Amino acid sequence: MPARDNFHSLMRIGPVQIGTYRDRYGRTKHAAVCMADRCGWSADFSSRSAAQLAARTHRCTVR
Repeated sequence: MPARDNFHSLMRIGPVQIGTYRDRYGRTKHAAVCMADRCGWSADFSSRSAAQLAARTHRCTVR
C-alpha cells in the first residue's frame, strides 16, 4: 500500500507553513516547513504548539 501524504489543518506563520498529518504508525504529527526560496528548513513535531513556536522563532539565513 503506498504511503499517503495528506496534510490537513494547514496554517502559515510568516514564511513557515505548518501542516498536520499521520505517520505510518498512525500517530498525529505536525510538520513545519519554510517556504522561502533556497532556505530548505523543515522539522517534524509531536505537538502543534511546538511547531508554532518553531515557526515563530525561525529565521532564514538566505536573503
